[in-house]
Amino acid sequence: MYLTGFADEASEGLSGQIRATRALGWENIEARSIDGLNIHDLPDDRFDRVRRELDEAGVRVNCFGSTIANWSRSVDEDFEPSLEAVDRAVRRMTILGTKLVRIMSYKVLLDPQGRALPDQREGERFRRLREICRRFTDAGITPVHENCSTYGGMSAEHSLRLVENVPGLKLVFDTGNPPLTPDFGKPFPYPMQDSWELYRAVKKHIAYIHIKDSRRDPVSGKEVYTFPGEGDGDVERVVRDLLASGYDGGFSMEPHMRVVFHDASVTAAEDARYDTYVEYGRRFMTLMEGLGRPLLK
Repeated sequence: MYLTGFADEASEGLSGQIRATRALGWENIEARSIDGLNIHDLPDDRFDRVRRELDEAGVRVNCFGSTIANWSRSVDEDFEPSLEAVDRAVRRMTILGTKLVRIMSYKVLLDPQGRALPDQREGERFRRLREICRRFTDAGITPVHENCSTYGGMSAEHSLRLVENVPGLKLVFDTGNPPLTPDFGKPFPYPMQDSWELYRAVKKHIAYIHIKDSRRDPVSGKEVYTFPGEGDGDVERVVRDLLASGYDGGFSMEPHMRVVFHDASVTAAEDARYDTYVEYGRRFMTLMEGLGRPLLK
């Protein structure tokens, strides 16, 4: 078992990401973006420098937080750029010895009123994801799908249909996404998902955990991100159950409190980003101690 996180929430640059990781006493980063570019999109010479910097710092990348098939991607767009990103990711993950890659399952198709269209193009989604996952699994890499605002995150039923139709695909469960994500498995107007309910439904397919916490502001309806255990993500309850069930994988921090990857309007000064990320990690370690588990790296 180990701790890690999206260190790009601490700093745009790799040196700041490494510094935050070391301040927490950790040895891993879930690499998403460096200098504003996803790790599978960095120029080759920049990636070579990233590899050297990580080696010199004694920090490893435990997971690629890729943008493959994410919420900004249409299931009907040209497939070739996605496959090129997959192949670049495979090459770079092999160099780094990284065995997990976070993927998604394309944007949800909605009508103008916000209702999910009856035809979500499942056949095409599954076809594309089977090819994406095959390329990863052939290289000894496990693709993990995140429950977010894409097809597989629409409801527990959608998650289960996805893993049933895409061989080799596992799940990364994000504790903080359900309180902010409509449950398309229920009647319109869709209520927000229940984190504990979703976790229990998909538990046997979970291979990795994102630690985030959140709630909807009851007045404005806006997204509010909190420290772990202070929102509606059932963080402590989920973690307690995982530990009792023998979970031995990673817990990856994704605070979203100072910067939000999918919302460029949410910004903060570099020192505030760094301090919040480190505080978030420390608070999660305190939560783990309260559950009777020692500090992890």
